[in-house]
Amino acid sequence: MTADKVTRIRTMKGRERIAALTAYDFAMARVLEAAGLPLLLVGDSVGMVVLGYPDTTCVTMAEMEHHVRAVARARPQGLLAADLPYGSCATPAMAVESARRLIAAGAEAVKAEGGRSILPQIEAILAAGIPLLGHLGMLPQNAVVEGGYHVKGKKEDERLALIADALALERAGAFGMVLELVAAPVAREITGQVSIPTIGIGSGPYCDGEILVTTDLLGTSPGFIPKHVNKNWHLAEQMRAAVVEWKQSVVHPGRP
Repeated sequence: MTADKVTRIRTMKGRERIAALTAYDFAMARVLEAAGLPLLLVGDSVGMVVLGYPDTTCVTMAEMEHHVRAVARARPQGLLAADLPYGSCATPAMAVESARRLIAAGAEAVKAEGGRSILPQIEAILAAGIPLLGHLGMLPQNAVVEGGYHVKGKKEDERLALIADALALERAGAFGMVLELVAAPVAREITGQVSIPTIGIGSGPYCDGEILVTTDLLGTSPGFIPKHVNKNWHLAEQMRAAVVEWKQSVVHPGRP
């Protein structure tokens, strides 16, 4: 079953654009499942939009396992991938152990941030028979060190490095890759050079698909909503209005 789902994602390249979203709990996974998405990601963005952490580096493996188990209980028909959290891939052996923990929790694939810099870890995960989704460009787990979130590929050395990383992921056997905050012309170039799907987030219109943090799309993320979220449903305001209306009915019963 997992192999079929991975094959489906790979063969969507050039035939059908991939729409993917993050999921952190059973209820949201059921909603996304009903929408027929081919790929769900239990992202370490859970740290910022659910757990209240300042960035993704605070998320632990135990927390990722907890949320993977919740999403897996929804039994989504789409491929269920999970982020390998910060610090979980320091060595190839650690990377395999971490990936196996997420698979045991219910994930069907894992996502790792980085290209050639973590190639031994990626190769070890794939050698263990675990499907892997790459992640290039702006790496959230590096954002603290880099002083924020910055578009990658504007400089020639960054462009060349991104292309080399993408080709390395393809050769290693990744079934696809997320391109986050990659300059649109570079994302287009990478998409044209690799045979596996590119799934963009803030990387322009030329990738093979797009992934968003679901709470950004729905407008329920606390605080900042990234500018690459073109359609924001502002549900947080509707939720607030519903709570206020209910509160008024409790405090002032019978008042219209």
